[in-house]
Amino acid sequence: MERSTLRSRAIGWRRQPVGIWIALGLLLILAAAGIELAMGREPWCRCGYVKLWQGQVLSAENSQHIADWYTPSHIVHGILFYAALAVALPRAPLGLRAVIALAVEAAWEVTENTNWVIERYREATIALDYYGDSVVNSVADMLAMLLGFALAAWLPGRLTLAVALGLELLALVTIRDNLTLNVIMLLHPMEAIRSWQAGG
Repeated sequence: MERSTLRSRAIGWRRQPVGIWIALGLLLILAAAGIELAMGREPWCRCGYVKLWQGQVLSAENSQHIADWYTPSHIVHGILFYAALAVALPRAPLGLRAVIALAVEAAWEVTENTNWVIERYREATIALDYYGDSVVNSVADMLAMLLGFALAAWLPGRLTLAVALGLELLALVTIRDNLTLNVIMLLHPMEAIRSWQAGG
């Protein structure tokens, strides 16, 4: 990417009311966290501590700590949101698009932690020990989405695509799951995929 392009993006970012977008973003995160607490979600892992990384997927501690093997899918969320909003709202300030992306992600985090979706995960996927995200994990997922959005905003398109595909392939190879399979299994569960994910 040429220096002039990077410089123009930086200047454009500085001209926007960054403080407003940050404040709105924080309010969205706090609102989602508050709703989840009101829904009965655990603030953090029932184990009594918070880890930076939880690498064991088939565990009651998955989705309870800051990051896990599903964190990459939230980074991919951010990349996809950036691409969609760049097409839908090309002239909107970057900060506004980031806030819209965060609002969508926050709405999904709340929806994902409803009893109906939790049961759907347990019935349709291999996540038999899944009982919903902790609020700490949910907030971290929203921040991971913002990371993906920021990467897409600053990296060249082809490199951004390579990052998204790389994250999907990494999760697929490591845990036999990723964003793509997650969507498929939630919308139209396939026994062949479920069996393969379970090691069959």
